[in-house]
Amino acid sequence: MKKIILGLVSVILLVVLAACGNSEAGKDKEKETTLVIGASNVPHAEILEKAKPILEKEGVKLDIKKYQDYILPNKNLADGEIDANYFQHIPFLDLSNKENKTDLVNAGKIHIEPFGIYSSKYKSVGDVKEGSTILISNNVAEHGRILMLLEKKGLVKIKDSVDNKVNATLKDIDNVKKLKFLNQIDPGLLAKAYQNDEADLYAINTNYALDAGLKPKDDALILEDSDSPYANIIAVKKEDENKPAIKKLVKVLHSKEIQDFITEKYKGAVLPVK
Repeated sequence: MKKIILGLVSVILLVVLAACGNSEAGKDKEKETTLVIGASNVPHAEILEKAKPILEKEGVKLDIKKYQDYILPNKNLADGEIDANYFQHIPFLDLSNKENKTDLVNAGKIHIEPFGIYSSKYKSVGDVKEGSTILISNNVAEHGRILMLLEKKGLVKIKDSVDNKVNATLKDIDNVKKLKFLNQIDPGLLAKAYQNDEADLYAINTNYALDAGLKPKDDALILEDSDSPYANIIAVKKEDENKPAIKKLVKVLHSKEIQDFITEKYKGAVLPVK
């Protein structure tokens, strides 16, 4: 009889211990947070993939949703379809908020993609002829950036009346070389236009240039300096700015491991922000 009672006690203890174990595992599962983040293919999604296993150790599971355009990531973020996005710089975010009456914020600067002016026709800036055509995107938030880059090499002059050159438009320049600006194309199509030889000069975002197999450091006629104010950021809704999972994401992206990865993989075409 004692043996039977002892046996029953042992079984009960095992069941209780197993239940406790499952309960603890359940608690650990509950502690894990999933962040759905929208990102451009290159380099943003690649950087996030590298950060993924590091974040998992911090209890944050990353679900990366890739985008090919610059409109949907902010729309989906504002609508709550994703928790954050990583594809844009602050001037673009500011313009997007203004146009769409949203309140998305910068949760952290991660990297700079030096913007490039490309040409299959000209080998140096000095070769650029008067009246050359330059294809730029319909993204107005990039126009000041492009004009500053052209000004640096003497191809245009931004008027002194412009307080902040970041906001300069095509109406705000003295067109020194009488360049013909074509600005009705989506940013994602510029690299294809370059490959199709549709103009003389092309202002191409680095992520799209990399995606098309271009090497900005080698192929760009003009390449932005590392002191660019256009750092790419993690954007979130204002109420999510201080969420622990977002803080962990930014911290990991600022880690030495990720910064070294950016430096080594992109060879100067993408620069980490410290």
